Amino acid sequence: MNLIVPIGEGRSRSRLGTSRPAKELPLDIILQGDCIAEMARLPDKSVDMIFADPPYNLQLGGDLFRPEGGRVDAVDDEWDKFDSLGAYDDFTRDWLAEARRVLKDDGTIWVIGSYHNIYRVGALLQDADFWILNDIVWRKSNPMPNFRGTRFTNAHETLLWCAKDGRARYTFNYRAMKALNDDLQMRSDWVLPICGGAERVKGADGHKAHPTQKPEALLYRILLACTKPGDVVLDPFFGTGTTGAVARRLGRRWIGIEREPGYIEVATTRIASTLPLDESAMQTVQDKRSQPRVAFGLLVESGMVPAGTALTDSKRRWTAKVCADGSIACDGQAGSIHKVGAALQNAPSCNGWTFWHVDEGGALQPLDALRQRHLQGLG
Repeated sequence: MNLIVPIGEGRSRSRLGTSRPAKELPLDIILQGDCIAEMARLPDKSVDMIFADPPYNLQLGGDLFRPEGGRVDAVDDEWDKFDSLGAYDDFTRDWLAEARRVLKDDGTIWVIGSYHNIYRVGALLQDADFWILNDIVWRKSNPMPNFRGTRFTNAHETLLWCAKDGRARYTFNYRAMKALNDDLQMRSDWVLPICGGAERVKGADGHKAHPTQKPEALLYRILLACTKPGDVVLDPFFGTGTTGAVARRLGRRWIGIEREPGYIEVATTRIASTLPLDESAMQTVQDKRSQPRVAFGLLVESGMVPAGTALTDSKRRWTAKVCADGSIACDGQAGSIHKVGAALQNAPSCNGWTFWHVDEGGALQPLDALRQRHLQGLG
């Protein structure tokens, strides 16, 4: 029998031991069970994004100790153990097949891993016909040192960001990422600290609840980059619920799958105590590529820029007249705002929306400002 753990508003509800009808989409719920079996019960093409933090298959050979004799709290749980690399590959093929089925055609999947598993997972992603968009290096600003001094300090993990194929119209909030990075293009190397301090979830015994808990800052950046408010995010290896907590904070819907009752317990409490951002705070800089296309003629038709209006460039070098059909005329040149602007400057191209301005009370306003007003009116 499947265990379904819904998350209430502001507090956790009791765990329900009722079965879920096949192919029903459970939102904002932790499903207890095997990730492959639980994904198989989800509808086809039903989620917008998948974040997967699968077992690393570390294959540790005994305990690791610090120089002073303290034991290193490494990943030695049963869920990370596989009989062979072949068994791990079979497991990866199976969960990737279900992930591909439930992912929408324009959705994306993120998989994070260490050098122990990410190359095997990457090859199997490509075998499953996923299209790799980027590999992101999460460079840890405070990594665990190499206590034995026999290797370089392992200071990063790799994330693979993939679409279902090379033609997918996936979500990428480019301008939001640029704004998050002080108006510079976001690069593929991210410097973020590992999870620690108050953010580290602890069990009843006071020890960390999960050995590989990811920092919320990492999921915040991923969800902000590749989803929109209301999108559905699936995490098939839910752990202590970082994906669910950040999704709730950002106004995204989520589905978690986790088989370990202890992790479910702390994740339920954690997510229930997460406060969503105010709706106005969830707004991001909109990517102009996602905005509806607006022809200049629409502004003429609506009377926002009526025929006969004089347009000028920002330095008032040229003055053009707006014609009834949305074309403009200036110094013997006639055509679109882009074509005429390019011809006057003897340039191969011109963005007429930013080149041409209207005079409003003595202050010049670019046509793009009027276009934004028009779009706001549509909203």
